Amino acid sequence: MSGELKVVAVITAKPGSEQVVRDALNALVAPTRDEAGCQSYDLYESVAAAGTFVTLESWSGQEDLDAHLQSAHVGQAFAAAGEHLQSAPGIHPLHAL
Repeated sequence: MSGELKVVAVITAKPGSEQVVRDALNALVAPTRDEAGCQSYDLYESVAAAGTFVTLESWSGQEDLDAHLQSAHVGQAFAAAGEHLQSAPGIHPLHAL
């Protein structure tokens, strides 16, 4: 493994599609937490901007994040949410300063 990797993902629903995206993202939480290398995975919705969803994630390494992004449940969630997204998800791997 390449070391702990923190990730923030920002997903924004089109106006009127918030519940569809919310449901699709909620369906990701349990299977993602069960993935090898997932240290934490938490889903939030912005109070300041309804329909803007943020995941705070911690992975054992880049390989685990890559496997997550290729998983069936991620594919299913984004297939369900796809046309309801305002833009492509912003996935931000982070390094501490």
